[in-house]
Amino acid sequence: MTRLHTLSNGVRVICDPVPGLETVALSVVAGRGARHEDASQSGWSHLLEHMVFKGAGNRSAREIVESIEGQGGHINAATGYERTSFQVRALAGGLDLGSAVLADLILRPRMDLDDLVREKQVVGQEIAEAVDTPDDQVFEMAQSAAYEGQPLGRSILGTDQSIAPATPEGLQAWRAQLYAPDKLIFAASGAVDEDEVLALAERDFGSLDQVPTTDYHPAHFTGGDRSESKSLEQANLVFMLPTIGVADPDYFALRLFAEILGGGMSSRLFQEAREKLGLAYAVDAFAETYADQGVLGIFAGCAAKDAARLAEVAAQQILSLARDVTVAELSRAKAQLKAGLFMARESPLARAEQAAGQVLLFDRLLTTAEIAEDVDRVTATDLQRVGAGLTLPGKVVTSILGPKSAHKAAEAFRSAIFTS
Repeated sequence: MTRLHTLSNGVRVICDPVPGLETVALSVVAGRGARHEDASQSGWSHLLEHMVFKGAGNRSAREIVESIEGQGGHINAATGYERTSFQVRALAGGLDLGSAVLADLILRPRMDLDDLVREKQVVGQEIAEAVDTPDDQVFEMAQSAAYEGQPLGRSILGTDQSIAPATPEGLQAWRAQLYAPDKLIFAASGAVDEDEVLALAERDFGSLDQVPTTDYHPAHFTGGDRSESKSLEQANLVFMLPTIGVADPDYFALRLFAEILGGGMSSRLFQEAREKLGLAYAVDAFAETYADQGVLGIFAGCAAKDAARLAEVAAQQILSLARDVTVAELSRAKAQLKAGLFMARESPLARAEQAAGQVLLFDRLLTTAEIAEDVDRVTATDLQRVGAGLTLPGKVVTSILGPKSAHKAAEAFRSAIFTS
């Protein structure tokens, strides 16, 4: 049985034993990320994630990975807008070492100046790579339009200019805030024992002191157009509409709306835009949600000559779904959503990360039965309410990257979504 505990300093501990497994996963998740940065620190959370692997505790960069991989394990980390996670997967018995190594990374990184100079160059290459990748760049353009002038509108990677002033001392001060114990989750899943998990969490994170921290400001969807001409074989399109956040009671209704709209080969967008009209090889819909805000988005890659027509079709399908959904569509979407959620639980790391996310958002663990009931409870009326809210603010994001002739898709989508 999965259990949640809290250490005296506020660190939450999740123990999720899974019988029959010979592997363990540990995810130490901080409920802060790039959204907590101000403009002068943009990209620092991601840079910090890189830097802790350059040496921590009494281990060098090489010793960090060799110690884990020497026991058959894997170590990784990820920075998002609202959380940062450090992960170890290992064979049964590898939890002790995994916890010790992650504690060194999070609490005792060395922050050598020469390493920092080199790592800024590495991150600079990562920033350049994103610009050179059309389907990355078009999403960055869309994100900047959706939340202009806000942390959510800035790239998680930052810019060369924003990471340049970072110093070892500055990153250490930011580390203390970013990984503060009040929003730190120690989640272990797989072949784990509750007593061992609690003992390791107390040993490695129980002495972490509280520090003054600041929370993020509420986000607001600004909307806007971002178009850039580029010599590409196809046009890359992203459209976004404002919607609810992950903690909203209509969250699962939004997920189902996105699934029916463009979640798979049976979705409306795939069947209409790709199969029936042949306007795009790739077209899908997604719901990107944060604690207090979210977007419903569409991505498509198409020939420039088809971009405007595809934009119209996409808008029409959103409006049509907002008016009516069939029983078969809703049933199929529920099955797909539950399958995606529950199949992920076959992985200990996914279980640990999912549990950590629940605690950060709701301050408690959710059972699979509870999640299934919430999904099954969604009605066609709930989807209509979510759909109606998409266009209510009168704001939209259009992001077009590719031949100039494709840029007319921006006005085509805007006109169709608000005048149909």
